Amino acid sequence: MGHGTSYNMNWAGLLQNLLVMLHIRQIICGSIQFSVKEELKPGTLVGSLSKHFPAPYHLLTKEFLLVDENTGDLYIKELKMDREHICPEEKKDDDCIILHNAIVGPSVDLVLFSVIVEDINDNAPHFENSKIQLNVNEDVPIGTSLMLDDQARDRDSGPNGQLVYKLKGSGGVFSLKVEEEEQSIIMIVEKALDRETLDVYHMQLEATDCGEQPLSASLSIVVTVLDVNDNCPSFSPDSPDSATISGDSKKDTVVTQVVATDPDVGQNAAIIYSFSPKVSERAMKLFIIDNHSGHIRLIQDLERDDSEELVLKVLASGLHCPPAETQVTVSLLPTATQGLTIKIGFIAEHHNQAVVLPENHPPTALAVLELEGDSSFTDSSLAIEGDVPFFLSPQSGKYLLSTSKPLDYEMKSEYQISVVVQRTSSERLVIAPPRQEIRVMVEDVNDNAPLFSQSLYQLEVEENNEPGVTLLQVSASDVDSGLNGRVTYRLDKGISGIFEVDSVSGLVSASVPLDRELNNVYKLLVSAQDSGSPPLESQASIIINILDQNDNAPIFYTSHFIFFIPENALPFAQVGNIEVKDPDEGENGNIELKIVKENAPFAVDSIKRTLQTTSYLDREMTDHYVFYLEVSDNGYPIALTSTALVTVFIEDVNDNAPKVILPVSNFSCLAVSPGTAAGTTIAKIYAIDEDLGSNSDITYSVVAPESVQNNSPFQVDSKSGNITLSQALLKEDIGMHHLFIVIRDNGKPTPLYTTVWFNLLVNESTDQCHLDRAPTWTGRSDLLSSASKSPICVDEPDRSMKTICFYLLSSLTIVTMVLFMTTVCMYLKHRKCPRKKKNGQAEENEIPLRLKEKYYSDE
Repeated sequence: MGHGTSYNMNWAGLLQNLLVMLHIRQIICGSIQFSVKEELKPGTLVGSLSKHFPAPYHLLTKEFLLVDENTGDLYIKELKMDREHICPEEKKDDDCIILHNAIVGPSVDLVLFSVIVEDINDNAPHFENSKIQLNVNEDVPIGTSLMLDDQARDRDSGPNGQLVYKLKGSGGVFSLKVEEEEQSIIMIVEKALDRETLDVYHMQLEATDCGEQPLSASLSIVVTVLDVNDNCPSFSPDSPDSATISGDSKKDTVVTQVVATDPDVGQNAAIIYSFSPKVSERAMKLFIIDNHSGHIRLIQDLERDDSEELVLKVLASGLHCPPAETQVTVSLLPTATQGLTIKIGFIAEHHNQAVVLPENHPPTALAVLELEGDSSFTDSSLAIEGDVPFFLSPQSGKYLLSTSKPLDYEMKSEYQISVVVQRTSSERLVIAPPRQEIRVMVEDVNDNAPLFSQSLYQLEVEENNEPGVTLLQVSASDVDSGLNGRVTYRLDKGISGIFEVDSVSGLVSASVPLDRELNNVYKLLVSAQDSGSPPLESQASIIINILDQNDNAPIFYTSHFIFFIPENALPFAQVGNIEVKDPDEGENGNIELKIVKENAPFAVDSIKRTLQTTSYLDREMTDHYVFYLEVSDNGYPIALTSTALVTVFIEDVNDNAPKVILPVSNFSCLAVSPGTAAGTTIAKIYAIDEDLGSNSDITYSVVAPESVQNNSPFQVDSKSGNITLSQALLKEDIGMHHLFIVIRDNGKPTPLYTTVWFNLLVNESTDQCHLDRAPTWTGRSDLLSSASKSPICVDEPDRSMKTICFYLLSSLTIVTMVLFMTTVCMYLKHRKCPRKKKNGQAEENEIPLRLKEKYYSDE
């Protein structure tokens, strides 16, 4: 028990020390940092652990990086790093740090290092709303601050997320102030507002970040100027300053009408008419004024025998305004001296003694006027005072009042016709006191179509726009009045789902994000229609050119390219076409191709979009290559990429001759016993061919004429290479046999071959034999193409060997005479000598197959 406890305590101590060392190691290695920009394409090198630790390397945190186990190089994986996604937005101004754990070195150390993801300007500012509407009184003081309740947001950090605001279209009336501490945007009134001059301001608030290539967004600001009672009534120049009535006029007769105007609207423009307190009591008893219309009427019947002039001072009062004043002189003609009166019979439409005539009518009869009264005024006639587009034509003692030309409401909306009585005396023309005022109101008709300020609007808009943001404002005006001059806008129905126009303001916006790849230009037709009956309209054209953004990555036509190329292809030979497209335009659509795996013997041409070899290929070394192709565009702010797998199979060509494995060399020799039975497989020729298919199919053949080959006791199987004894060996077969073997493949177009000598020694001794020199082929080379036409050879006994043996025998005889025992021993030794083949000195019996001169050189 004691020993086991000590053992466990030792292991616990070691484990504790190991954990402490790992902890200290992590603290030390935690200071190792790498920096990388976000959104980089996969395969980008981040840094290397080899500068800090030895190999091998194994990454435990594998979400964003991968490591080369041998070099320690860190690369970005397929999943791109998005700083705004990795780090919460509330910490966007802090460093975005990703901690990684790795096991390094042969001692398997656990280390900690950090990767700082640096921000790029890949996010444009964004407003929550597309429009801000403000109402401001026109009397607001200069310097008044108007708080804007919307600010742009930018998810980037640092300068890429710092925003600068700019106000467009204010005309200097408003300025912008940004209070960064309070994070508020204030619009300040710089000039006095006047609703009567301009009642609506349309502006754009633009937010731009501070990146190297700044991005921006905008929203529409509409300021409506509200009316205040800053204008007082004033009498119109057309308001009459005199009037004439006969002494026998009846109660409620309209004497005249005064007209005052107030540029304000609503209650601020309400006008109250009244007589001034300075009007005489006599006038107050005879006349009354309508507080709202300004009509002055009689309040009693007149019966006057004398003439009289009364001065009426009329006041026009507005809310909180001093009254405006005008003066009207009313002439009362006596009944007794009046003599003549003018009787009016209206033909045209009339209301309250006023003729109502639509504009643009051709010359039209308005009324019939007739002189009534004292018959003594036979020389009297009626006439119209002033230059007005009316005339009187006598007809049977009466006068027809007509227009002399079509009236135009837009030129003048009301006429006051003064008809007077003229009497003729012998001395001069006299204008008699009787006078009749006829009021003609020109009624507006819808005779003017709205007119656009320009017939063609052109603008450029970047694709992927934010829906609802104002693109432009069209404007049309109509000189008609009332409903005839109220303009509404609409777009052609063909694109109504893509673009919208505000029917009142003419603000044109896109209701959906635009895609340049679907349509790079839009031609819109905007109509401006009034509210008349029937309505009139006009049209203007809008051409919107869509600017490209790098929103499409290049696309390979297939995710896996498969090519075949023969191994004898030359360097820079074309392997195949790489089909890829990028629907973007300009630099966003210019692509570059590259091979991710650099050690492959291939290169890609980005212009021709072809794959080429860079060196010689060898199928026997590598029969196929697998690598990735990467395509990237030149878009901004981020280049987009795609990858595709490429497999190149190397096709075999007959470039390898068979290689002989057995026999080992042309010096090899095999001893064959004369007693070997026929049909025995003596040996095997073994060869290989590194090519494939028919290029590696091997056949074995012997170079020998058919007659010789048929008499040879040895046969070679063409498929297996087995050498068999075809017949029993005879005495004449004893000796050395040299078989010249051709080993040929079945390659196309030209087979390749290898030759080898197979040496067989037919002898009683089975000791291993060896040749001092290899046989030499001296026949014609064309015989090698047909293995059955050449001879099989056997060695003659060596003549030099025989001479040596002769001298040796003589010497032995002499020695025998001296020492019998020695002679006997030497003789016995001599008898054994022919069976030893180690030095090639044994005698060989001649066999019918010998043709020494064909197999040995003169050496």
